[in-house]
Amino acid sequence: MRQFILGTDWWTDCDDAVALRLLCRAVRHGQIRLLGIGINACMEHSVSSLHGFLCSEGVQGIPIALDREATDFGGNPPYQKRLAALSDGSVTNQTAEHPVALYRRLLATASEPVEIIEIGYPQMLAAVLQSGADEYSPLSGVELFRQKVSKVWMMAGKWDEDPGLENNFKRNTRSAQGGAAVCSLCPVPITFLGFEVGETVLTGGQLAADDPLHLALSDHGSGEGRSSWDPMLVQLALEGDEHTAGYEVCRGTATVCPQSGQNRFLPDGNGLHCYVIKQKPDGYYREKIDQNIRRECY
Repeated sequence: MRQFILGTDWWTDCDDAVALRLLCRAVRHGQIRLLGIGINACMEHSVSSLHGFLCSEGVQGIPIALDREATDFGGNPPYQKRLAALSDGSVTNQTAEHPVALYRRLLATASEPVEIIEIGYPQMLAAVLQSGADEYSPLSGVELFRQKVSKVWMMAGKWDEDPGLENNFKRNTRSAQGGAAVCSLCPVPITFLGFEVGETVLTGGQLAADDPLHLALSDHGSGEGRSSWDPMLVQLALEGDEHTAGYEVCRGTATVCPQSGQNRFLPDGNGLHCYVIKQKPDGYYREKIDQNIRRECY
């Protein structure tokens, strides 16, 4: 069975919640294992709100880590306070593990290849890659990735322009430097889904009024649907193949400027990186996601 670690900003936007609904559905259906979740933007209710959402999804026992230093992203998402009320209070910002420790522990103990999904800011992924030996493994972060990670799926960048500029890389110095490090250090393939892919695909507008996911979207002001950057990346990762998921790929080498966060791409048929280009109308991706996020009885 395929197994994943998720990185998410779980920040002011609500498309992370739509993406997490897709992952929770796959977990409940026995299609994947979700080993853990690392939150890379720190808000007042970060951990308790994500835990509350997992509880509402019928998914238990997923460890959650938090980058407590990442308080410089700003914002005050109202949906987090609502979702935190669904938590049993067993995990909080104060009790959460650090993401580097979580990732290294999960990778070191994994007996099968792990895929990493990143739908937030990249500084924690970079920190794992830059990490050294610890109590979990004598391997460096790069060596641990090379041994245990088969692929990284990442929502970041804007690839229809050169250079491109997109929030997950450009938000601040932390995210720009993190993006630069991930692109230069990661020893396994990375598939990027860029801003231009998800902007015009609106999902989540057909949910029941009492669905916690609909309430999160409504709190964001997106009760009629939201651009699908994160859900499209997660749906792509779950399908596991860019072409069968409805995309063309451009393969090569991605770089990120550590000062500005601008992304660039050098085509190369042997490159470790690729970004995806939609080959279907927006409705194709929208209908697939909307069907998969309908709330089930469980």
